[in-house]
Amino acid sequence: MNRKERTEEKVQALFHTHAAGNEGSDPEFMQILQGYIFGDVCYTGSLDNRMRELVTVTVLTTLSALPQLKAHVQASLNAGCTPVELRETVYQCAPFIGFPKTLNAISTMNAVFTENGIELPLPAQGTLSSDAERYEKGLEIQAPLYGTEIQDRYTWLPGDFAEALPRFLTELCFGDFNTRTGLDSKTRELLTVVLLAALGGAEVQVKSHVGGALQAGNTAEEIVCALVHAGSYMGIPRLFNALNACKDLLA
Repeated sequence: MNRKERTEEKVQALFHTHAAGNEGSDPEFMQILQGYIFGDVCYTGSLDNRMRELVTVTVLTTLSALPQLKAHVQASLNAGCTPVELRETVYQCAPFIGFPKTLNAISTMNAVFTENGIELPLPAQGTLSSDAERYEKGLEIQAPLYGTEIQDRYTWLPGDFAEALPRFLTELCFGDFNTRTGLDSKTRELLTVVLLAALGGAEVQVKSHVGGALQAGNTAEEIVCALVHAGSYMGIPRLFNALNACKDLLA
């Protein structure tokens, strides 16, 4: 297939419509956009449509690009993602982008679910039976991937914060969210790498989570593929910053 044929095939598969032609107010821009994302990037690397859409939903949630998020939640369903997978993908953004942006993304996602006749709320995915397990179970996930990195790094904090901040991270990121079912650890770690890259300015954390993603079973090629795909939405400078930050882990 040539580039135009690849673009048409991918747009049909994801959005159930034809690729951009000469319609609309900015047809040339849409042809450039679709040709690059759906004709080039989507055919480079090993990730399938389902995983690419989870990457896209993660980036668009991080950027608060809600109109595009709405379109890609639908595309994700078309690509075979389950509603639970999509919900977990959005939920786990909260510790990194904050609760308000995540709530806006949840509202956008739920609107698409409603349009598709998907009953809300979705089945519960929490696995914790007590508040104490937030730390215990969270640490069971965190420690094999990251050791005591955060605890060791912030011993200089005054008062209660030297103990509280690392504990909050363990309880919230790994306890409240990563103990949930619906996404496996490998997928969660790959999407976290993409999320941090999309934030910009979080290259230290990108490198740390690339190490975690490798430990969770992702290959270097899968991580690079996810970042390159995300670059279509977060921009090339943030892509290169992320790749440069973790070159020694991925080369």
